[in-house]
Amino acid sequence: MKLFQNKMLQSLPSGVYRMSLFWFIVFSAHLVLASSLVEFQVQFADNDNPRQKQEGMQLNLYHVKGLDSSQTSTSPFSFSDMITKDEERVRFLHSRLTNKESVRNSATTDKLRGGPSLVSTTPLKSGLSIGSGNYYVKIGLGTPAKYFSMIVDTGSSLSWLQCQPCVIYCHVQVDPIFTPSTSKTYKALPCSSSQCSSLKSSTLNAPGCSNATGACVYKASYGDTSFSIGYLSQDVLTLTPSEAPSSGFVYGCGQDNQGLFGRSSGIIGLANDKISMLGQLSKKYGNAFSYCLPSSFSAPNSSSLSGFLSIGASSLASSPYKFTPLVKNQKIPSLYFLDLTTITVAGKPLGVSASSYNVPTIIDSGTVITRLPVAVYNALKKSFVLIMSKKYAQAPGFSILDTCFKGSVKEMSTVPEIQIIFRGGAGLELKAHNSLVEIEKGTTCLAIAASSNPISIIGNYQQQTFKVAYDVANFKIGFAPGGCQ
Repeated sequence: MKLFQNKMLQSLPSGVYRMSLFWFIVFSAHLVLASSLVEFQVQFADNDNPRQKQEGMQLNLYHVKGLDSSQTSTSPFSFSDMITKDEERVRFLHSRLTNKESVRNSATTDKLRGGPSLVSTTPLKSGLSIGSGNYYVKIGLGTPAKYFSMIVDTGSSLSWLQCQPCVIYCHVQVDPIFTPSTSKTYKALPCSSSQCSSLKSSTLNAPGCSNATGACVYKASYGDTSFSIGYLSQDVLTLTPSEAPSSGFVYGCGQDNQGLFGRSSGIIGLANDKISMLGQLSKKYGNAFSYCLPSSFSAPNSSSLSGFLSIGASSLASSPYKFTPLVKNQKIPSLYFLDLTTITVAGKPLGVSASSYNVPTIIDSGTVITRLPVAVYNALKKSFVLIMSKKYAQAPGFSILDTCFKGSVKEMSTVPEIQIIFRGGAGLELKAHNSLVEIEKGTTCLAIAASSNPISIIGNYQQQTFKVAYDVANFKIGFAPGGCQ
């Protein structure tokens, strides 16, 4: 019957077919979730006492080289694919700034990303091993807890993962797909819930509703045409086996998940939004988190292959951070904006006016390559080439990376330091492993590109091996050098 229904859908015109995907899930919700719908008081983590903050949680993040062989991608990582995905990500962020919803299919919804205030540290892993250029952690869901590899995204509010029975489609993932019926604490949220009502503001897409059961259907779409559609759900979240679980965690249980998610199970949303993991756990741990992204392509040594994600306000005290204020953006208040003031090469400021930096600047874990306004990038390129070309021959560009040299990163001893400075003096001092990437053997490029839109984005490649603290409660972000150890 399911095969017959899918063939019928696919025989429709493309526009009708895409719309049908969404309504197919809506009207089949009663078949999938009837046993899960129960009467309950809708809350966002009612087990938390705001007067008694707990210690934070720390999760591990690893680069592909530090992962188990069972989590290694079956196909080689492609720089070309990574850059294509990265460009789509940038276009998506810009479309949100200009209030243009990226509705390329009927499943248009914002990406998923979360974090607490106690010091909970989780191993953070590079997504290269699961076919993604980003980072992921292992989190537990359900009772008993099952653990899943989830991409960490500071630009997403809603968290979601693939769920059985995969009514339409589930991509291949590293871990077994979550089966809601095996969790004693799983609940499907109704359309009447406050969480369902908040989806429009959190994801830019209005939710659907099953007429048969009243189940809430979410839509999450991304700039690269990736999307997830499924049921808004609630269950117990376990960050680490040693920590007490958090009940009432709201997330999406994906039944149609298509696009560029690699082999991950889904997305953990860490945006500044009440439905993100950060927002839901803020009462328990505090409205703050920090991370250190391990090196990916150009790791200087093996010690940089593991990183962490710390949830909670107590994580901010572990390093001597230098802070810069968060800038509020009324169009997309869930994203993290900074005030970029200066860039230097070898200690000398670029020869551009202060107004050249005056564009919205986002710090984002989901964008790999930093983007700068054209005037700023051209000045950076000129200063960087002036020094590098004295010792290294220039090489042809690679896609958006047009400042390239012959040689490998490890062999390049004369690389000028680039400083990206924000209001108040906080910033990133980029050494070779943060500023250069070896795209192929013998060819190394500056890992910064010009932005085709009036926007700056601080990508995760430039953040690698820096501790980055998001003190959301006090509207500031801090940076501390020194690696992830």
